Amino acid sequence: MFAATNSYFPRGSAPILPNRKRQTMSEPKSETARSRGVRYARELEGHVDWLNTFSGTALGVLAVASGIYTYLGVSSLLDDTGAMSAFAAIAYSVAVSVGIFVFWSYLLRLFPAVDSRQARMGLLGAMGLGSLAIVAMSSWLNAAALAGSAAVEQHLAKTVQDYQTSLERAHEVALTGQALERDVARVRQSFEDLSEQEATGNLSGLAGRGAVFRVLRQKAAELTALETQIAQQTPLVDNAFTEGNQILSRMRALTVEPGPVEARSIEFSELAVRLQGLITQLRQLTVAPLVARAAQDLADSVVLPELDGSTAESRDSQSSTITSVLEVLGQRAATLEGAAEEVANLPAAPEVTYTPISAADAVILYAGNFVPSWAGAIAIDLLPAVLVLILAITQSAIRTGRDGTTVEDTLTLAELRAALAAAREVDAAMDHHEEPPARDADGNKIKRITGSTS
Repeated sequence: MFAATNSYFPRGSAPILPNRKRQTMSEPKSETARSRGVRYARELEGHVDWLNTFSGTALGVLAVASGIYTYLGVSSLLDDTGAMSAFAAIAYSVAVSVGIFVFWSYLLRLFPAVDSRQARMGLLGAMGLGSLAIVAMSSWLNAAALAGSAAVEQHLAKTVQDYQTSLERAHEVALTGQALERDVARVRQSFEDLSEQEATGNLSGLAGRGAVFRVLRQKAAELTALETQIAQQTPLVDNAFTEGNQILSRMRALTVEPGPVEARSIEFSELAVRLQGLITQLRQLTVAPLVARAAQDLADSVVLPELDGSTAESRDSQSSTITSVLEVLGQRAATLEGAAEEVANLPAAPEVTYTPISAADAVILYAGNFVPSWAGAIAIDLLPAVLVLILAITQSAIRTGRDGTTVEDTLTLAELRAALAAAREVDAAMDHHEEPPARDADGNKIKRITGSTS
C-alpha cells in the first residue's frame, strides 16, 4: 500500500555543520579528539544509512495494520451491512493509514534534522497533538476490534450481576413482609384467647358470649382474613423468585456462549425485559403496606355491640371491659403497624435497566478491564514516536562528534581522491588554454617578444 521512500532518515552529512558558536566559547579540540569524533560520527551515519533502507517499509506496514483494525472497529459501529457501509469503512481506514504514514514521515524527516531548541519544542508539541488525534481517530477503534466482543460480554456479565442483586433484594424484602404473617397470627391468637376468657366469665365476670365476646371475635376474624391473604401470596413470591433465577441462569449462559455477541445480545435483551417484570412483581407482592392499613383499621373501625347485661351493674362491667379491650386493641394495632412500617422502610431493590451497547462504546466503558488491548492498540499507532526520538538522539550525537571540525577533517579517502582528480583536470585545462593576444589602443596586435635576457 505504501512504497518506501529513497531516504527516510536525514543523512548525517546534510544537516551536520560545524557549530562555530560552541567552538568559539570552548577550547578548540585536539587533533586526536577531532579524529575520534569524526570516526564516531561516520560510524553512526553508516548505521543510519543502513536503517534507512527498510524504515519506510516498516512504517507502511504499521500504518496498514492500524488501518485494518480501524476498519474492523468502524464496521462494528455501522448498523447497515450494505455496500455503501463497507465502502465508508474502507475509506475511513485508508484515510487513517495514509494519515499515520504521512504524519510520522514528516517527523522522521524533520525532527532529527532541526538543531534549535525552539524548533525542537515546536515539533515536539506538534507530535503530541498529532498523537492525540491518532488515538482519537484510530486507537480506540483498534481497541474495539481487539477486545470489542469481550467488552460487550463484560457488559452482559455486569448486567446479570446487577439483575441478580436486584432480584435477591426484592425477594428479601418480600420474604420480610411475609414474616409479618406471624405477627398478625400472634395478635389474632391473643384476641381469641381473650374471647375464650370472656366466654368462661374470667374477663368481665359475665360468662357467655355477650357484647365483649363479640368485639373480640370481630377483631380476631379481621386478623384471620389478613393472615389468610398474606399466606396466599407466599407461593407467588416463591414462584417469581424461582423463575427469576432460571432467567438469570440463561442470561449467564449467553455471556459465555460461542458465536457472535450481537445475536446473543438480542436474546439477552428479551430475557432482561422478562426479569425486570418479575422484579416489579416481587416489589408489588410485599404485604407491608397492606398490614399497615389493616393495623390502622383494627383500632379505628370497631363496631360496638349493644350491652346485653341484665342489670345496670353488669352493663357497667361490660362497658369497662370493652374499654380495656379497646386499649389493648390500640396497643396491639400500634405494634403491628410499627412492624409493617419497619418492613416498608427497608431499602428497595435497585432499579436495573439493560441498555444494549456497541463494541466500541463497551471498550471505552470498561477500559480498565482491557488495559493490554488498549496498550496494543495505542502502541501500533504511536510506536514510530520512539523511532523519532531515537533518530533525534543519534543525530545529536553525530553533531557532537563533528563539533569543532573543519572540512578537511571530514573528508573521506574517496572524497580526497575525487578532489585531487578534479584539481588535475583544472590544471590540465589551464595548460591547454591559449591566452588571447594583446592589443594597443587602436586595436592593433602587439607583437610579443619572447626569449630570455641575460
